[in-house]
Amino acid sequence: MELLLISECFLIIALVVFLFASMRIITYKTVSMGLIGTSSLTLAITLILICVGMMWGIEFFKDIALVLLLLGIVGTIAYATFLRRA
Repeated sequence: MELLLISECFLIIALVVFLFASMRIITYKTVSMGLIGTSSLTLAITLILICVGMMWGIEFFKDIALVLLLLGIVGTIAYATFLRRA
C-alpha cells in the first residue's frame, strides 16, 4: 500500500510541474497557444483533483472532475469557433 501512496504523491508533484508549464504556455502572445495552455491547465487541475480525492476518500470528487473536464473542453471549442468566425 505504501508503494501506491508514493506513486500518487509523485504523480501529484509531476502534475504540479505540468500545471506551472501550462501557466507559462497561457502567457504566450498567440491565441492558439492560450487555448492549448487553458486546455492543458484544465486537464492538470482535473487530474490533481482525482488523485487527491482518491487519496483522502472524498466522495464527490469524480462528479466535480467530470464537470470541470467537460466544461473545459466545451469552452475551448466554443472560443475556437468564435475566433474562427471573427
